[in-house]
Amino acid sequence: MRLHKANFAMLIALSLVLSACQSLFSEPAMRTQRAEFVAPDYQVADNAQIKQRIASERRLSLAWQRLRSGDSKSAEVEAKAALKADPKSASALTLLAVLAERSGAKADAGAYYKRAAEAAPTHGDVINNYGAWLCENGAPAEALVWFDRALAAPGYRNPESALANAGGCALKVGQYDRADRDLRQALSLAPQNAYALASMAESEYHHQRYFQARAFTERRLDAATANPAVLQLAADIEEKLGDKAAASRYVQRLRAEFPNVVAANPGDKTAP
Repeated sequence: MRLHKANFAMLIALSLVLSACQSLFSEPAMRTQRAEFVAPDYQVADNAQIKQRIASERRLSLAWQRLRSGDSKSAEVEAKAALKADPKSASALTLLAVLAERSGAKADAGAYYKRAAEAAPTHGDVINNYGAWLCENGAPAEALVWFDRALAAPGYRNPESALANAGGCALKVGQYDRADRDLRQALSLAPQNAYALASMAESEYHHQRYFQARAFTERRLDAATANPAVLQLAADIEEKLGDKAAASRYVQRLRAEFPNVVAANPGDKTAP
């Protein structure tokens, strides 16, 4: 059956609100995988299940609004109400995972990401998010399996995200050939992907290809706001290239922009 016009209009409005909320995901640090926004999966039909889903999405849109205004507690209340209305809502589960991560509840975040992946086993963005959590929380080898699933998901629109995450994760387990392959493929699709650029710089540094590492670091710094990890890596690369003045400038910048981070002096690290 067709969806009533009023309900259809509400779905359009909710979709626009939720799409606007993608900006909440900030550019990750060099060693932080990228989380993807999970859009609602609408099925147009006038039945009890869809009415339940509409109620869930209404609460979910309120949750995003609360989060955007800085009210995380109210956002969590609304997100849980959305999940109660639709227990298989990957969007609600993902939002709850994001909120749990922001509050420091890593285990809870992982549980929500896993439930979202189980609820949407053919959605590449959802699967990628769970893989990213695994990689950042001590299970990089298992994470690579989930990235492969994300890339195999039909209709996945952002393969560069899973490729970049897989490449960075492969570095952690010493799979350098895979890391190089996945990161280069990610950059062929999204040349300004900051995480892939930083990971490529790290990979080249590991292989003692310091000129190439410098080039990727410079591209990374042009692509997005600097973070402590990439500035420290840039300093280490310049030290290996023998440009102590440039290395010192990066360390000085790190200390000026991130005074709470302990910066290593150039030369403190040895080549891998």
